[in-house]
Amino acid sequence: MAPPPALRDVSKTLTWTASILLLLCLSRFSIASAGDEGSGLFREVLRDEAVARLSELGKISDVDGYLERTFLSSASVKASNLIQSWMQDAGLRTWVDPMGNLHGRAETVNASVPALLIGSHLDTVIDAGNYDGSLGIISALSALKVMRINGKLGKLQRPVEVIAFSDEEGVRFQSTFLGSAAVAGVLPASSLQISDKSGVTVQDILRENYFETTGDSLLQMKYDPRSVWGYIEVHIEQGPVLESIGLPLGVVKGIAGQTRLKVTVRGSQGHAGTVPMYMRRDPMAAAAELIVLLENLCKQPEGFLSYDGECKGFMDESILRSLVCTVGEISCWPSASNVIPGQVTFTVDLRAMDNTIREAVILELSSRIHQVCDRRSVSCIVEKKHAAEAVQCDSELSSHLELAAASALERMPGGFQGDVPVLMSGAGHDAMAMSHLTKVGMLFVRCRGGVSHSPEEYVLDDDVWAAGQALLAFLEKHVI
Repeated sequence: MAPPPALRDVSKTLTWTASILLLLCLSRFSIASAGDEGSGLFREVLRDEAVARLSELGKISDVDGYLERTFLSSASVKASNLIQSWMQDAGLRTWVDPMGNLHGRAETVNASVPALLIGSHLDTVIDAGNYDGSLGIISALSALKVMRINGKLGKLQRPVEVIAFSDEEGVRFQSTFLGSAAVAGVLPASSLQISDKSGVTVQDILRENYFETTGDSLLQMKYDPRSVWGYIEVHIEQGPVLESIGLPLGVVKGIAGQTRLKVTVRGSQGHAGTVPMYMRRDPMAAAAELIVLLENLCKQPEGFLSYDGECKGFMDESILRSLVCTVGEISCWPSASNVIPGQVTFTVDLRAMDNTIREAVILELSSRIHQVCDRRSVSCIVEKKHAAEAVQCDSELSSHLELAAASALERMPGGFQGDVPVLMSGAGHDAMAMSHLTKVGMLFVRCRGGVSHSPEEYVLDDDVWAAGQALLAFLEKHVI
C-alpha cells in the first residue's frame, strides 16, 4: 500500500536534505584534500601511509615476541617482497640483485644521465625497533609516490633508484654492510665464505634463496661510478641531540669509523671445587680484567696513549669524546656453574670520528691484552672482524639536504624557521660503504629519548611526515 501524500512529502524532504548534507561533506573533504596536496604536504601519503607501512614491516619477524630480521632469513625475504610491492605502487621498476638487495628505479628519457641513489637497510638487530633502516626506505618510496601522483615522476631529468639493502647490521655473520658493500664494489669474494655460529656460510644462505653468487658475480654487481650522481640516506638519529634541541631533522656532517674485534682467551679447564685459586689459569677472570681495561682505555685514552709532535690533534676534546667502546657479546666453554671455563670469547666494538686515534687505541688495546694474558698464564687471540673508515659527507649534498629540510620544516604545521642542525653520527650506516662509490649525504630524524636497537625505538608520526617532506623537496629541486 502506498504511503499517504503527507508522508511522501516528508520522505522527499528528508531525501533532499540528506543529499545536500552528503554533498557538503564530500565538498569539504575534497577542499581539505586539495588544500593538503596543494600546499605540498601530502599528509595521507607522507605521514599516514608511511607510518602504517612502518608498523606493518615491524610485524614481520623471524621470532615471536620481538622483532628480528637477519640476512636473507624468511622474514627478510617476506619483508623484501612487501617492499617490492610498495616500490611498484610508487611507479618503480624493480629487481633483486645477487646479494639479495632490492632495487626500485624510475628512469628518464636520457638513460646516460648519472642516477641519484637513495637507500637504507631492511635487516634488523635482535629485539629491534620499527624505524632503524625501514624509515629510510619508506620515506623514499613515499616521496616518489607523491611525485607519481602529481605527475612529476614522468618528468625526471635524472634517474632515481631506491635500494633496500639486505644486510647492514651484520648480526648473523658479524660482517656489516654485506648489501651496500657489494653495490659499491668493496665486498671481497672471501666474504662469501664467512660462516655464522652454525657453520652456514654467506654463500650457503644465498644458494638457499636461489642466488648462485660467486666472486665473478660480485664484480659484476659493482656500479660504475660514472653512472651515479650521489647517494643519500634518511635515518633515525639513534641519539638524543635532536630531541634535546626540539627539532625533528638534522643534517649529518660525518660518520664515525668503526672496528669490530673478536677476543678469544684460553686457559685451563678444571673442577670448580678442587683447583686452588693460586694454581688456576682462568680465562673468565682474565676476560673480566680485559673488559675493564677496555672501558678505562676508552674513558681516558689520554692516560694510555703517547703522543708525538705530529699527533697533537689527538688531544682535541671533541675527538676524544667521540671514542666509544662496547663489549656486546660474551660466551664461555663449557658454560657450567661448577667448571672453571677452558675458553672465553667476547666481542669489541670500537668507534671514533678520527681514524688515527681509532687505530692507535686498537694497537694499545692489543698490546695490553697480551700483557694481561701473559701475566695470567692464559693465551689470547685478537681477530679483526670488521673495519670501516670514518666518512665525511659531501658538503654540496649536505647543503642541498639542509635547504630541503629547512623548506620542509617551514611548511609543516607550526612553521619552524631557523638553522637546521648539523650532527656527527656515531652509528655506522650504509652510506659508509657507498662512500667508496660516490659522494654521500645523510638526513637524521629525531627519535624519542635517542633510543635505538630496542623495541622502545620511536619516531613521532609528524617527524616521519617531516622526513618525507624534506626528501620530496630535495627530489623536486635536484632531479626534475
